[in-house]
Amino acid sequence: MKAGIREMRQDEPDALVAGLRIASYPHFTEAGQTEFYEELYRWHRAHPLGDQMHRWVAETEEGEVVGHLNALPQYYRVDGERVVAHTPGDYMVLPGHGFHAIALMRRFFRATENFVACDMVPAVIGVETRMGARVSGELEYAAKLLNVSRLPVPPVPGPLRRALNLPAYYAPARGYELPEAGQSIEEEQDVVTPVRPRAPIPGPLKAVLNRSLAAMDGVLSRGYGTDGQGKNLEVHEAEAFDEAFDEFFEKVATVMPCVPEKDAAFLKWRYGPGSPQYPARVLVVRGGRGLLGYAVLKTLHTGEDGFVMDLTVLPGHREAARALLRESVRYFRKSGVHIIRYRYLPSPTSPDRDDLRRLGFFHRRGRRNWLLVRFADERLHALGMDATNWSYNVGDGEATFWIR
Repeated sequence: MKAGIREMRQDEPDALVAGLRIASYPHFTEAGQTEFYEELYRWHRAHPLGDQMHRWVAETEEGEVVGHLNALPQYYRVDGERVVAHTPGDYMVLPGHGFHAIALMRRFFRATENFVACDMVPAVIGVETRMGARVSGELEYAAKLLNVSRLPVPPVPGPLRRALNLPAYYAPARGYELPEAGQSIEEEQDVVTPVRPRAPIPGPLKAVLNRSLAAMDGVLSRGYGTDGQGKNLEVHEAEAFDEAFDEFFEKVATVMPCVPEKDAAFLKWRYGPGSPQYPARVLVVRGGRGLLGYAVLKTLHTGEDGFVMDLTVLPGHREAARALLRESVRYFRKSGVHIIRYRYLPSPTSPDRDDLRRLGFFHRRGRRNWLLVRFADERLHALGMDATNWSYNVGDGEATFWIR
């Protein structure tokens, strides 16, 4: 079916693409919540660079929208120079319209000068790199379990199941059998089997395991994140993003060659009233030099998933990162969260891998995000291509703008 690409006017409602979104994501109930997406785009336009936001649709001659892509602007500080880069988002096309997916992304790259994105979908990354973007680095994905309700129960062999008088749903389900002994990882990956249905952990056992996890956290966090005198660094909740965050950002930007410009104005827009993440919990650590670091925490609306959206400290202040991690775990546990998720690019402004392991985080290989860049200036592009130059958290880009 023939379709043309046109830019949406700012006064056109998101309802224009609501049917496309529902058809593109039929298994997600959120796709049908049109009021949320209307609010989301009002928030986008409230950004200090909102007048540079673009939206394009692929539309047939009959007026059917078969594709959509937006371009979100953001300030970055690269080698001391302030630049504007756009991020593609809300990228979708109906099945059978792959050509228009390419055309939409081509329109994006023609209309924008610089590109920064945090993506995890291979097909999208493939289109972006085809247009000239390059992968700078892979974000780490650390997670921490706080409640065993999120764990699937392994199948229990028949004799043991009968001896313990366990219900039948603990038996290996037909089609979900475990790999044979001695089977290699490669052989396992070649066998496509359905995911075994999650069986509930018996209540008494679950209570014991959760108490054990809480006790272990108490032991692991004891004396963790201390000052030079061995005292725990004090972590407080910030009431507002004030000028201290402006000073903090400038200190980070003088050390790190590449960083999203996260001054107080940006942070107010990103996490303040009107943001999908509002209200978020903001923790801070202060010292003689002022603000040493902060963490932005968000609990998903379901109440089970906790996200560390941003955790940034001054380079050289690893103890501040440890203290923020310690208090983040405590906050999420008190909130009843089941699992903590934290995606970040390792840097002098982030916690160390060993810091996360010490508090019981484990690193996952799957479902990671990739940082991609394309700067028009060759010198800036070379800097952006080196992942060690970046201070970057998953909350800094469009990948998490929709979380609520």
